[in-house]
Amino acid sequence: MSTARPFRLGLTGSIGMGKSTTASIFREFGVPVHDADAAVHAIYGAEGVDPVEAVFPGVAVGGRIDRALLGARVLHDKAAMEKLEIIVHPLVHAREAAFIEAAAEASEPLVVLDIPLLFETGADGRVDATLVVTAPETVQRARVLARPDMTEAKFKAILSRQMPDGEKRRRADYLIDTGHGLQHARQQVATLISELRATEGRGTGHA
Repeated sequence: MSTARPFRLGLTGSIGMGKSTTASIFREFGVPVHDADAAVHAIYGAEGVDPVEAVFPGVAVGGRIDRALLGARVLHDKAAMEKLEIIVHPLVHAREAAFIEAAAEASEPLVVLDIPLLFETGADGRVDATLVVTAPETVQRARVLARPDMTEAKFKAILSRQMPDGEKRRRADYLIDTGHGLQHARQQVATLISELRATEGRGTGHA
């Protein structure tokens, strides 16, 4: 069985741009997706509990990290967020590496790494190409402010941690525009998958 590393497509996009929906479309087309947020959620119930609780006492409830309590401690505190990232990022990287290894063993030609802060954390250095999901600002704002418990202040705080959409688009190798409906986004993803698989099939795979 081939153990060649699959082509790693880094998927990102600012809040409300449709990144999670786009990741789901890749899954629909049979492309394995590693979700960094889901990995963090799992880590907060396993190997991350003790080290996070040690730095932020009181955020562990019932044997797992309470994300609401933790968020209240770090969202508006840059130094606290950096301390959290020092703990969590290596744990996420370890799970990501295991995911890629499993995909290689299964001879998968393409995987998607869904990383919300792809450029902000330098994770674009761990992928072969980057894909940014985008939408008009008015669409983004309407989507985000329609979420339960979302406020203008919280929205601004989240955006302050994220690279502006325009800069993400400038850095991207590929773009998916979700501002024109689900079917349009699905067609874009299908075209991109075909393009990437064709490129890999011409012998530009990664060992």
